[in-house]
Amino acid sequence: MSKRKKIKIGVIFGGKSGEHEVSIVSAESIMKNLSRKKYQVTPIGVTKNGKWLIRNPIKALKTGKSKEKGTQLIPENVLKRLDVVFPIIHGSYGEDGTLQGMLEMAGIHYVGSGVLGSSVAMDKVVQKQVCDQAGLPSVDYIWFLSKEWPKNKKEILSRVKKHLYYPIFTKPANLGSSVGIGKCHNEKELIEGIKEAIKYDSKVIIEQGVEDIHEIEVAVLGNDKPKASVPGEIIASNEFYDYNAKYVDGKSQAIIPAKIPQKVIKEIKETAVEAFKVLNLSGLARIDFLVKKRTYRVYLNEVNTLPGFTSISMYPQLWKASGLSYKELLDKLIGLALERGLEKEDLETSYKPEKDWYK
Repeated sequence: MSKRKKIKIGVIFGGKSGEHEVSIVSAESIMKNLSRKKYQVTPIGVTKNGKWLIRNPIKALKTGKSKEKGTQLIPENVLKRLDVVFPIIHGSYGEDGTLQGMLEMAGIHYVGSGVLGSSVAMDKVVQKQVCDQAGLPSVDYIWFLSKEWPKNKKEILSRVKKHLYYPIFTKPANLGSSVGIGKCHNEKELIEGIKEAIKYDSKVIIEQGVEDIHEIEVAVLGNDKPKASVPGEIIASNEFYDYNAKYVDGKSQAIIPAKIPQKVIKEIKETAVEAFKVLNLSGLARIDFLVKKRTYRVYLNEVNTLPGFTSISMYPQLWKASGLSYKELLDKLIGLALERGLEKEDLETSYKPEKDWYK
């Protein structure tokens, strides 16, 4: 009896993103938990300058030192040998459809959402517009292009005053891990928050803050028939769940499952699955909610198509509490990627006209 052929999987991480460091830790955790009996794993690092690294990429990205010479934009000789890719570049150029488009063009199967779902979900403004059209509940917001700020400060501040009230949140529209986010209690803090958000993106979104809330997160898994995990609640160590509270100080707490009424849990899970479908997602997503205490009013906050994947990240923890171990979760995600990729292979990619009119 012949041995079962190992699946060749590439894990791509790092990247030109404010979430570069988070991506490295996610990749380390994924590669540590991939079964070597099932998979032949190839780590592929991308520097903050966009250089692709094959030799000891974890060490190279952490130290900033690489033995590879020259600028290698895309290691085609490596990618074409893979069966599937796990792109765990969070944020810009990895979660926004950019990397997914390259993999589509190369005909490489990959974990997670496609180009459309990735790009729509990554842009918080477009994400909200699509979800609003579907009738999903969210907080009020305004947005503007970063280049408008120097010329139209008064007009933008006037719009904020007209439509929102303090506290409010300033965010780069296309970034995650709470990078560049500020909670503002007055106009002075608002101006500083906008300046910070502009550093990271060409578009800024300002959202209505909701006080006295449960911060709830749900993990969704699947392709055409997605399922939601048990919800978990985040108890942030800071005033809100910022980058430091998520990754640095180690003081934030996760309550899994969340201690909220079953009726509210049902609403959250149904809304999460609906958002997953509306945004044309596949594979995985972590969907975040704000739930008002006492009234239990539910607001859809954000949808993340490539959430953090460290051993303590909420996405794998939520599935663990739902009966799926980290290793089993990875197997499931890779299976979903191959399933989706094979379905696309069955589609026609060319058309033969009756006449060669274009020659």
